[in-house]
Amino acid sequence: MRALIVEDEPRIAADLDRALKAAGFLVETVADGETAWFRGGTEDYDLIVLDLNLPRLDGLTVLKRWRAEGCETPVLILTARGAWTERVEGIDAGADDYLPKPFRMEELIARARALVRRAGGRGNATQQVGRLTVDLNRMTAAIDGIPVAVTPLELRLVSYLALNRDRIVPPTELLEHLYGDDESRELNAIEAIITRLRRKLGPGVIGTRRGFGYHLEDGAGQAQGRA
Repeated sequence: MRALIVEDEPRIAADLDRALKAAGFLVETVADGETAWFRGGTEDYDLIVLDLNLPRLDGLTVLKRWRAEGCETPVLILTARGAWTERVEGIDAGADDYLPKPFRMEELIARARALVRRAGGRGNATQQVGRLTVDLNRMTAAIDGIPVAVTPLELRLVSYLALNRDRIVPPTELLEHLYGDDESRELNAIEAIITRLRRKLGPGVIGTRRGFGYHLEDGAGQAQGRA
């Protein structure tokens, strides 16, 4: 899961970065509205955490521009305590949720995970596809109820497949969501992770549609995804 933090206060930005990374997100951070507008409009994120009080371009204007341009990424806005008018304006402008400052990181993570699940049409934190179970809150994977030790990178990949179980996911999309804008990474990195996961999860869990991408399989070994 790939997240963009838009926050100009260094301490809060650093705290958000640590908390989201610990929750399994690939995190990128920007500190002003103009950069945020460009990044959010040109990159593919699963979540954006947006402070409204930003230099160069305020967060509400950024949000309105994103929505006007067709950006549908879930946005969680951060507002000052008691600024109820900001919260109303933010929701009206297209925000999916809000948190007043100061806030508990545990609540922010819970809301962030819920937004990502809802965006994928998945309301439950526990995703089960065939023999595979992924717990997005506990960041665990299991086969037939037996826990499987996976790395954070492997968990991000299999979680993304679970949240997008109804379609074939191209390797280029997986590359972007696992590594962000790290251009040094190549598609063979995805192939290597898939190989390790198949070794750990066993047969009949991750399928390949040659020329299209990867998908999760149901219990009968049939493709769960569709192109």
